[in-house]
Amino acid sequence: MIRLCLVTAALILGACSDTRMQDTPTRAAQISDSTLPPMKVFTAPRPDAPLRSNGNIGADFLSLHFELESGRKLPVLTRFEGPITVRVTGSPPPSLEPDLHRLIARLRSEAGIDISRTSGGPASITIEAVSRADIRRALPDAACFVVPNVSSLAEFRRDRRKPKTSWADLTTRTRLGVFVPFDSSPQEVRDCLHEELAQALGPLNDLYRLPDSVFNDDNVHTVLTGFDMLILRTTYAPELHSGMTEAQVSARLPAILARLNPRGNLVEPYPVTATPRAWIDAVQTALGPGVSPDARRAAASAAARTAEQMGWDDQRRAFSYYMLGRMTQVYDPAVAQQYYGNALHYLARTPGTDLHRAYLTTQTAAYAISTGDGATALRQIGPSLDAAARNENAALLATLMLLQAEALDLTGQPERARAVRLDSLGWARYGFGSDWAVRAKMQEIAALNPKGRLGG
Repeated sequence: MIRLCLVTAALILGACSDTRMQDTPTRAAQISDSTLPPMKVFTAPRPDAPLRSNGNIGADFLSLHFELESGRKLPVLTRFEGPITVRVTGSPPPSLEPDLHRLIARLRSEAGIDISRTSGGPASITIEAVSRADIRRALPDAACFVVPNVSSLAEFRRDRRKPKTSWADLTTRTRLGVFVPFDSSPQEVRDCLHEELAQALGPLNDLYRLPDSVFNDDNVHTVLTGFDMLILRTTYAPELHSGMTEAQVSARLPAILARLNPRGNLVEPYPVTATPRAWIDAVQTALGPGVSPDARRAAASAAARTAEQMGWDDQRRAFSYYMLGRMTQVYDPAVAQQYYGNALHYLARTPGTDLHRAYLTTQTAAYAISTGDGATALRQIGPSLDAAARNENAALLATLMLLQAEALDLTGQPERARAVRLDSLGWARYGFGSDWAVRAKMQEIAALNPKGRLGG
């Protein structure tokens, strides 16, 4: 399964190498010494409730559960039946344990799943912390992944081409292995925990049409949202069980969703168009490895044309323009800003996309700073700070704060700039990891400021 990770500095592609591994849920890839301020962490989750109608959510549920991202259909619903245990093996980094504790608490309280930690013996889900190099030897370009019927990376290597590791051959879930890196930033490890544990428990598919979910290849959302928790709670509703067909599940979904999400019955459903393979292929070409700049631009242009032809006015069209902006930025920054403006236009029409807009703000505010327009940058950054914090994205929050500091400096507020810059570093340590990565991000953003470039 291919995962696209949207990050502040770049778009990173994660892919698998062979046909079977295209059906393996993964996350595309990104420690701490430190002379920097202490690392900051998020504490209280603030997920937004789902905004769509239960009719649309029901259709999303079926697409997420009965199809793999490769397009391969799944014959039956699969989930765990009975209590679920989780154990950690390998060499977990210090941040993994508290982040996993918070995640399991959320799964119990928000999704109603009977899931708990175990310290020894066999477990329903084994999370093995291994090196990034080990993960990439198993699945090139993946940062983390989940596989059925294994409990270690060694077992996966041995059995990777056997039917036991095929999601399509599964009829129920009893034992899964999740593999995360111990040598990535704390945020990347946490993001892997959320994404892979969610797929170990529930949906295996990703849908570009979802604006408010981790089950989306744009990877804008990296911690489980209110929509995701509703999907997981529905997955473990007592009316459902492993082995049910799509038709059987579909017949029971309206009553389940009416009970779990009554407000969804008050929202009018809206028509949804499927994401055509041509658009997905263009996105993967534009963002994938081993592609020339000209080929990337051509693929991004093709994706934008497809989005226009489909008549989309949602985040998929915005994502197409975002890609065009990134492909154009190196040689024509002013034109890139026009593409970002087009993306923001469509995001403004799509509920639940404040985090998407925050990502765009890192590009538009950076451009304003580079032209010496600190006031415009400050106006753009202000609304995005809460979106980044609410969605627990420390890397994005730190980036926005570092941009804010440069904008404050440009507008004659050096003391405030120093305070904001210092405050950003604790978030940067969680988001980017090592001292060198944090300092590199600081230098990258400081270099935008024309006062610094001119020795002002």
